[in-house]
Amino acid sequence: MLKILLLLVVGLVAYAILKKYSRSLNAPPPPTSVKAPEDMVKCAHCGVNLPRSEAIFSKGDFFCTVEHQKLGKK
Repeated sequence: MLKILLLLVVGLVAYAILKKYSRSLNAPPPPTSVKAPEDMVKCAHCGVNLPRSEAIFSKGDFFCTVEHQKLGKK
């Protein structure tokens, strides 16, 4: 009798695992967030390209660092 109950419990656990696995296969993949490409600008002093959001805009020109902003355009 104990062997039958043990076999039933093992069978139910295996069934639950397989059912959960098959549900995960049918689930839609999570949406991926794609960032739009960012405009690149060139430092007026050294010529390094960097994203516009990281650049320092001063007197009509973009700079990569505060030091280059102080040195000005080459």
